[in-house]
Amino acid sequence: MKKLTFDSPIGKMEIIEENEKIVRAEIFSGSENVTENETPLLLKTRDEFLEYFAGKRKVFDFPYEFSGTDFQKAVWRELEKIPFGETKTYGEIAAAIGKPKASRAVGGACNRNHILIAVPCHRVLGAKGKLVGFAWGTDMKQWLLGHETGLKGEADET
Repeated sequence: MKKLTFDSPIGKMEIIEENEKIVRAEIFSGSENVTENETPLLLKTRDEFLEYFAGKRKVFDFPYEFSGTDFQKAVWRELEKIPFGETKTYGEIAAAIGKPKASRAVGGACNRNHILIAVPCHRVLGAKGKLVGFAWGTDMKQWLLGHETGLKGEADET
């Protein structure tokens, strides 16, 4: 595994690559036993995040790989479908994957998402659009949603 850390508007981020795919892109946790490196994929991924924060990117195209249960992977694949600047509720995600009573489990899967922003768990809200739950806190969730809402329609689809 190789990693790259960089500063972003939401704090220091850490990207981890394994077998030529990104397996983590999240707020820096101080992962040990991982070599700091600047591979082409890590640099590409960092640049895509910096473009997102600069308002120049709505869609990510770096290759990543999920590590989780089949249910979690189904949730994360559904999250990928939420357009930039839009939101869904946990209940809507649960219904979309054919498990309409599993909104709490959807929340648990969102909490275990390790591909921050590109797999947009920040775009998932509680019932009636309530801002709840986010692994990095609701303040960060609100910042990300505000960033996207403010840019919706302005950023190029890169």
